[in-house]
Amino acid sequence: MRRQKFLDVLSKGLVLLTTGLFGGGISNDLAKAATTNEGVRRKSLAMGIQIDKCIGCGTCVRACKVENDVPAAPYYFRTWVERYLIKRDDTVIVQSRNGGDGELSHAAEEKDVLRSFFVPKLCNHCDNPPCAQVCPVGATFQTEEGIVLVDSKRCIGCSYCIQACPYGARYMHPETHTADKCTLCYHRTRQGLLPACVEVCPTQARVYGDLKSGASPLVRLKRLYNTHVLKPALNTKPKVFYTNRSEEHTSELQSH
Repeated sequence: MRRQKFLDVLSKGLVLLTTGLFGGGISNDLAKAATTNEGVRRKSLAMGIQIDKCIGCGTCVRACKVENDVPAAPYYFRTWVERYLIKRDDTVIVQSRNGGDGELSHAAEEKDVLRSFFVPKLCNHCDNPPCAQVCPVGATFQTEEGIVLVDSKRCIGCSYCIQACPYGARYMHPETHTADKCTLCYHRTRQGLLPACVEVCPTQARVYGDLKSGASPLVRLKRLYNTHVLKPALNTKPKVFYTNRSEEHTSELQSH
């Protein structure tokens, strides 16, 4: 499933892609030139989320939509932010209006809320991705760096991958009728730039890096803080790591 030449061609489309013409998936013209190319050093690119730094401003959601030409309708997202309200009776309320870019309602009286926090979510770029396993035509694949992508030229719009994703991170693009999701802004990172969501975050809640590089900001984050992933029991080996000052958030996150 490795298509490195395809990815090399993809990176050359930076001028078009960074102006918001990514078009809901990998470009058909770029995918057409894809063939296997060996010899590229293997990396393991991933994302870290510092929950206690996220303020729920939705800047990352807006930046992602502009950078990747995600449809404007309020139910298409490559990344989104959820607010968790933990009430004193242990009831958990999860909210995400317009992907975290909209004003949230007052779901509970302030006196009844024990704690609250925001959680950005996105494709977990799993090392053992169920979406790739169920794709009948091989449209979903992993790059040499471990990024999970969708070849829109191959995708037949069957939605199997959307149903298989345990994190709800995929959607069917309304114009191309192919599966779409977060690419960790692969067209940017191949040029040495940060993903759009990481670059615009005002509190640096998102950390991007190579898990195989000792100099990576993400490796340093994992070394300094306890991290956890979502739904580890599924053995998907996700590569989005969450940090927090205590373990009190973990049980609420794993149950949603």
